[in-house]
Amino acid sequence: MFKTNRVSNAIHLKRKNPLLLFLGCALSLHTVSVFASQQEDINVYPPNWWVGMQRPEVELMIAGEDVADDKVSVAKGSVRITKSTALDSNNYLFVTLDTSAAKAQELVLTLTDDDGSKRDIRYSLKMRKDGSAERKGFGPEDAIYLITPDRFANGNLNNDNVDGYKDKADRSFKGGRHGGDIKGIAENLDYIKEMGFTQIWTMPMLENAMEKYSYHGYSTTDYYNIDPRFGSNQEFIAFSQKADEHGIGVIMDMVLNHIGSNHAWMEDMPSSDWINNHGKFVGTTHKRESLHDPHAIESDVKGFSDGWFVPTMPDLNQRNQHLANYLIQNAIWWVETANLSGIRVDTYSYPDKAFLSQWTNRIMDEYPKFNIVGEEWSVNPAITAYWQAGSQRHDNYDSALPSVMDFPLQAAVVEALNNDESWNSGFISVYETLASDFLYGDPNNLVIFPDNHDMSRIYTQLGHDKEKWNMAMTLLLTTRGIPQVFYGTEILMGNEGSDDHGIIRSDFPGGWPSDSAKNAFTGKGLSDDERWAQDRIKALLGLRQSHPELFKGELKHYAPVDGVYTYFRVASESTDSLAESPADSSAKKLMVVLNKEPVDLKLTKYAKMFGANASLRRVSDGEIFKASDTISLPAMSANVFIVQ
Repeated sequence: MFKTNRVSNAIHLKRKNPLLLFLGCALSLHTVSVFASQQEDINVYPPNWWVGMQRPEVELMIAGEDVADDKVSVAKGSVRITKSTALDSNNYLFVTLDTSAAKAQELVLTLTDDDGSKRDIRYSLKMRKDGSAERKGFGPEDAIYLITPDRFANGNLNNDNVDGYKDKADRSFKGGRHGGDIKGIAENLDYIKEMGFTQIWTMPMLENAMEKYSYHGYSTTDYYNIDPRFGSNQEFIAFSQKADEHGIGVIMDMVLNHIGSNHAWMEDMPSSDWINNHGKFVGTTHKRESLHDPHAIESDVKGFSDGWFVPTMPDLNQRNQHLANYLIQNAIWWVETANLSGIRVDTYSYPDKAFLSQWTNRIMDEYPKFNIVGEEWSVNPAITAYWQAGSQRHDNYDSALPSVMDFPLQAAVVEALNNDESWNSGFISVYETLASDFLYGDPNNLVIFPDNHDMSRIYTQLGHDKEKWNMAMTLLLTTRGIPQVFYGTEILMGNEGSDDHGIIRSDFPGGWPSDSAKNAFTGKGLSDDERWAQDRIKALLGLRQSHPELFKGELKHYAPVDGVYTYFRVASESTDSLAESPADSSAKKLMVVLNKEPVDLKLTKYAKMFGANASLRRVSDGEIFKASDTISLPAMSANVFIVQ
């Protein structure tokens, strides 16, 4: 099995070899120079750091054969070593540097063994980019495009298979690698921008050196390197820069809960408690309610947090402070290195609860305007709201998490559109879910979505009904929150007949050189319905760009009556962005009407919202209406009006 950065394979010169020790007596100078040249035998995490950080201390994990008993000193540079700690393994040493008085420089740290042999480590402290700490994260004016990198576009056919990695490209296999990569995404930034998306969230692209099913990226085997089948660190950094030039931010998907079973740690754990359940598979209960249950017993809490997802995903014990530091610093390293605009955290509630508070607080202390969204897959808003900063809680838990995925609203939308209207079904489910927003610290900062990479596509959930799809997408691209759209949703991609994730994450048409018949990037071969859907998404997202003040403002909605649900987006009085709007700068409200049955809608019902002298322009066709008009709307329609 191929392994990268493996401690067990790293050292070619064994310092404890008796022959080397014998030679060292007569050739000590030569021996020192040999060891000094063997920095490649030692891995240091994080691989570099920066001066001027909010917290000046950084803990280095030094991994190399038999380093645990080495003494560390500064051979070159102005930095202070405050702590050096060995754990259970002989091959890891944790060294804390205090950079508070340091300038950007190249350090040389010397490791000295008890036999007198030495090895030098060259370590860079860099200057931060201007404004790094004040970077602005994604927000309510944005729209996120979620991509499965392996299934979006293959820009480099030469990295489909890489020597040493067993999971080879097989586009015919639903669970295989299909060849999509960073270059493929970068080459299609124009399409993403033209659609109206301002943020890209990709499923993880860090190394997954697993034998099979590695394409999804959630079995990390190296936290500091992009999987070579997607590209390189340099390509990812260049992609982020190019995206920024297109006005698009990059959100990185991070996995704190577990690793892939082929990670080096599974061969040589830094400490015996590095992996939960003594490194042996015990499945999680998935009973997230145990974290909030006032009647819960400790074993239920432990069964949820300490259990593994599957045998190939060992569960990390973040109660180990050195592991906690590793994960915290890794997140900060990627934010600085790749100029990220946000982080999405996989399975947010599963890691140790106290660690989550520490991890999130550290990042938000470093980047106060940043945004992080956590995945808490619960349709109970009381459970999801618990994790968002500013929410009221039953305990004194310190959550700094700015955003959470709004699974309750996603479920409510599907339920509303698939059920008949009555006093307790239909649009009332959406109304009641949004009426629970008092639970959240900031409901407008929730990430809302019609579907994602782990569930059936919305078109399939709605029975491949184009009108229902239109109502769902209209609602989710105009209501409160930050919308996320899964690639292909804009062209009615579905998964009829299968709920297999490999089918849900099918290839985007046009992303491969052999896709000659159909290309969604250019429109070639798309059906009339697919073109219509693409145009509809583009029109709805265009509103966020022309009227950002409306989407940063309030949501006001009327209780649904007879299958009609109406709501308004209202520009906040405090916003100063009205003058910045390139068009319709007088617009202060957006009105959305969703109706299942034909209706003659009297606009006078909403006079208090827009005034007697207002005019309404329908987005779909530009038709103008007066506030006193009655509008005839056909069944299963979704209408958006700019109120002026």
